[in-house]
Amino acid sequence: MKDAKNKNEGRRKFLLRSGLAVASVPFLPVSCRQNAEESEEKPNENSFEFAFLTDIHIKPEMNAPRGFQMAIDKVNEMSPDFVITGGDLVYDVMRGNYEKSESLFNLYKDMSKGFEMPVYNCIGNHDLFGIYEESPEDESHPDYKYGMWERHFGDTYYSFDHKGWHFITLNSLDVTDNKRYKGVFHQEQLRWLQEDLGKVAKATPIVITTHIPMMCTYSQLNGSEGTRTVSNGFEVFKMLEGYNLKLVLQGHIHWKEYGFVNDRFQFLTGGSIAGNGWKGRRHNTKEGFMKIKVTGDDFSWEYIDHGWENERLKIAGQQDV
Repeated sequence: MKDAKNKNEGRRKFLLRSGLAVASVPFLPVSCRQNAEESEEKPNENSFEFAFLTDIHIKPEMNAPRGFQMAIDKVNEMSPDFVITGGDLVYDVMRGNYEKSESLFNLYKDMSKGFEMPVYNCIGNHDLFGIYEESPEDESHPDYKYGMWERHFGDTYYSFDHKGWHFITLNSLDVTDNKRYKGVFHQEQLRWLQEDLGKVAKATPIVITTHIPMMCTYSQLNGSEGTRTVSNGFEVFKMLEGYNLKLVLQGHIHWKEYGFVNDRFQFLTGGSIAGNGWKGRRHNTKEGFMKIKVTGDDFSWEYIDHGWENERLKIAGQQDV
């Protein structure tokens, strides 16, 4: 599908450069047309777009597949270079039940094939298999905690490069002694990160993706005890001193949040595709995702409504009739 799309784009560019381009600017000399074409092509060399979708919470119930498909269609319509997800792809495998959990990951994988561009996934707390006390499976199961994720998607932390930018996806989850999840970057991962950064030029723009936020205003705004952030996020920020960290993408909270830290880097908490479990807004944040446009060494962002709220209300109205 992607190859066919690239061929079509190449054909369109060829047509524009030939007869159609001449027809659109018939009175320009050849040198002017060439300059116009070069200026049109140049932004593509160091600019690109990507989508950040978080907290999808896919499940068969609550018309969730219908809502997720709307998000997929909206992303394809915008045609970004790739998609990054922010965790909680499914709802829910923490409580175990192998067959049900396996079906949820398969549902997500089958549906995500509908994206017409690469997808880079991040693990969330609801993606940890069998970690709760009530799970019929325990630590002895090969899929416990990260196992099911790794079998379906590979490593829980990794990096990739795109047009001069370095993208790092981190695993912000572990399990407590009393069988709950916690936000933390474990030490093995931090050692990997140090090695990964050692291969990156200090001027290279860097984007980090994490499910549990590395910083968030939730507790300050709501007066809640505890934290909604990774407990040792400061260790990552310390590693990144002297590097060109541009953006931290994060999920988990199901709300839209933006911050610019001491003129050093920005962070985006990306709302949620599912809202409040596919039954409405959570924290009054409309269901949606982030579209991020990169130009050179800078970026801009926009929160995109994929239309689920209107569709959900329409479905509810039909059911009431």
